[in-house]
Amino acid sequence: MTAVDYDPRLPVHLRDPSTGRGLVSTSSSSKPSVMARMVDCLDLAAGVRVLEIGTGTGFNAAVLAHLAGSGTVTSVESASDLAEAARRVLAATRYDVEVVTGDGTQGHPPGVPYDRVMATAAVHTMPYAWVAQTRPGGLIVAPWAPTFHPDAPLAVLTVREDGTAQGRCVAPAPFMPMDGQRVIPADAAKTQEPWESSGRPECTRFGITITADGQRVWLDDPANLIHAGCP
Repeated sequence: MTAVDYDPRLPVHLRDPSTGRGLVSTSSSSKPSVMARMVDCLDLAAGVRVLEIGTGTGFNAAVLAHLAGSGTVTSVESASDLAEAARRVLAATRYDVEVVTGDGTQGHPPGVPYDRVMATAAVHTMPYAWVAQTRPGGLIVAPWAPTFHPDAPLAVLTVREDGTAQGRCVAPAPFMPMDGQRVIPADAAKTQEPWESSGRPECTRFGITITADGQRVWLDDPANLIHAGCP
């Protein structure tokens, strides 16, 4: 954990700063092997322009800049204190990353188009802004909330000429939720029954299509739509 705050669902009188009761993690540094898998999925090369959603400590942004080159990475962080701390450490280690304080669901329009978008927090509904800001043929890598598979899979989508994006899940990748996209445990539990009734399919059998009108989750084939659970 790299940052905490009080759970907004908990009544104020139950908070206890002396014991930490009521505090929940709002930012964390991901397991290195998970980060490596996600970076591999980006298929980076020198000069590839990357938009990272969720700066955190800045470590992942530094990895992206090391691989793609100076001035290629823009990272958006919603927490101003985390963003400022990341700017300082990135500057101290001489990684040229533009760290923007803002709402990651909106992407960062001034830097479009991007070749890659990488989210470091889980979504249950992908913001279409990420698709709109990625060039055709570009990739979006994002961890998904457990709304159709209990393992919270990692999705890799390709943006198409028609302004849609489509791809498959590649591996389990549990992440903390993006701001405003938290899935409560009771809703996540509802995923279990339909998944089991379908024969417990591996997460790699699931795919996602994103359009300006919404998103569709499918099993094996884009024509085989499923109910994606919450929200």
